[in-house]
Amino acid sequence: MELMNKLLPTDLMSLERYSRERAEFRARVIAHKKHRQLSVGPNIMWLFEDRLTVQYQVQEMLRTERIFEAEGIAEELEAYNPLIPDGRNWKATLLIEYPDPEVRRVQLEKLRGVEDRCFVHVTGCDRLFAIADEDLERENETKTSAVHFLRFELTETMAKSLKSGASLGVGVDHPNYQHVIAAVEEHVRSALLADLT
Repeated sequence: MELMNKLLPTDLMSLERYSRERAEFRARVIAHKKHRQLSVGPNIMWLFEDRLTVQYQVQEMLRTERIFEAEGIAEELEAYNPLIPDGRNWKATLLIEYPDPEVRRVQLEKLRGVEDRCFVHVTGCDRLFAIADEDLERENETKTSAVHFLRFELTETMAKSLKSGASLGVGVDHPNYQHVIAAVEEHVRSALLADLT
């Protein structure tokens, strides 16, 4: 299952074709993302990645960097494919959003470790905390990064409960940022349920 779900070079558009189809593809992805993103409190956004969102990121990277050689494409796929869920987990990009640069700097200092305090909650099960930043460390002694990558590795019981109609909650339980969504909206729950095999 995991291998089948990964993007291959043949799944990608050439730079020329992407240039022609970019506006339409981008609109499709933006509409798709509306069902896969959650504001967890006023300053944290989770975007749950899937094959389409990752393809968009890869296409944009190839376009920006003008990458068209096989080796460069393979490197981008190697970097981005791990963000695609494999049927038993969810993978999300965590964005810490403070528009004012000075406020952001102060808050990123206060929010060290926030990525490890993000959780999902399936009714009847314990909170499941994220496994964060498996690709590289994104915080240092003084501050955290504004972007993190999260993996929620669901148990079979959680997946079965969700498929049977259990509600899904999410939250952040950090000393300086505590926000909970007791039950996510059904359109988001349905989109995430579709990621599970």
